[in-house]
Amino acid sequence: MTSALELIRCRDPHHPLMQQAMTLYRSSFPQHELRLWPDQEDALQEDAYHFEFAMLDGRLAGLILYWTLGDMLYIEHFCVMPALRGRGIGQRILALLARQGRLTVLEIDPPVDALSIRRKGFYERCGYVANPFSHVHPPYQTAYAGHELVLMSHPCAISEAEFDAFTRGLREDVMRFSEGRRGGPSR
Repeated sequence: MTSALELIRCRDPHHPLMQQAMTLYRSSFPQHELRLWPDQEDALQEDAYHFEFAMLDGRLAGLILYWTLGDMLYIEHFCVMPALRGRGIGQRILALLARQGRLTVLEIDPPVDALSIRRKGFYERCGYVANPFSHVHPPYQTAYAGHELVLMSHPCAISEAEFDAFTRGLREDVMRFSEGRRGGPSR
């Protein structure tokens, strides 16, 4: 029997699971890829931003943080609790998101070492494909520079027009909630 898995959107920075969620978030990504807490609090109020707990049988199993950018979804951060990795939960979370039926874009580190190659393989097994566009993600924090990433998309590769729409949405919507650009939703 498969355990019940559901995604629950959180917009409350004081939610009882938020501290556990932020601990997972901070331990799953390098410092330069993290949104600072005040920026995260502001982003939670944005309609296009989805901070979702992946709940497995009533317990936090992971996080999927994504944006609605026009007709596409952009997965900004995605992680599974370390004790649950390798059990197919990540694939199930992505399958739940795919039910929305939208073109979905995410970024990965260039596949140059065993871990990044394995991560790329995971997303390929989930139906994502690498795209040929050169892409540098802007910095979330002023102490860091942008970093080169590979764009992957589901269920198919993206066109140049879709790439342009993604980079515009990243720059104009997503990065409004980063250190140095703080101010929250545009009014």
